[in-house]
Amino acid sequence: MKKKIVIANWKMNHDFYETTSFLRNLLKFFFEKKINNKKKVIIAPSFPFLHISNQILQGSSLNLAAQNICQMEKGSYTGEVSASMLKSIGIHKVILGHSERRKYFYETNDILLKKIKIALKYGFHIIFCIGETALEREKNEQFLIVKKQLEETVFHCSLEEISDLIMAYEPIWAIGTGKTASPEEAQTMHRYIRSLFIDKYGETISKKMSILYGGSINDLNARNLFSQEDIDGGLVGNSSLEIEKFLKIVQS
Repeated sequence: MKKKIVIANWKMNHDFYETTSFLRNLLKFFFEKKINNKKKVIIAPSFPFLHISNQILQGSSLNLAAQNICQMEKGSYTGEVSASMLKSIGIHKVILGHSERRKYFYETNDILLKKIKIALKYGFHIIFCIGETALEREKNEQFLIVKKQLEETVFHCSLEEISDLIMAYEPIWAIGTGKTASPEEAQTMHRYIRSLFIDKYGETISKKMSILYGGSINDLNARNLFSQEDIDGGLVGNSSLEIEKFLKIVQS
């Protein structure tokens, strides 16, 4: 049975004190409540706090992910962080393809494919984000957009390379807006995404693949979303910043 996965994407939030305090309180809750092993929780703090976060969570069931990596292996790329740097401090998961990276930092599918390849070279488990804009949905182009995003990135990988891939469907119009795809809308897209993987890689691995929903998930709508057949958990933004709200989502 697949574990339900909840990922906290903190984006550019939480300073040193807030990060360490949150993680220690999270550990305390998991220990006291004896959270079962059917759930996998991954935290994605900002780059400066990954090392201390890894030290705090050492030996626990909680996991860490980086929010990004550079598509270059090393060199004169001021301000960038390489896969090898992250690996050297014990980080083995990374979020790629988030719409905010695409929008604000002009990450094209070509750049993202390079990031995927460098992440795989260094043994990272990838959480890959896809999703359409409000205008694309209004034009009923959401399925074409999602298919194109996959065909130009993840679908260049081998069957072996996608074996540990986690997909995240995040309709861009729902990220940080308070708008959420209905459980039925989200399930329809998740089923479609899974069907694309089945067509490309076969049923065995595609049905085992975790596909998460992201886009204004909160403690009130999480249970209905997570109960859908093809929704295997969530990539949570704003609601992951407050520990009480995040814990309610985990418990959902």
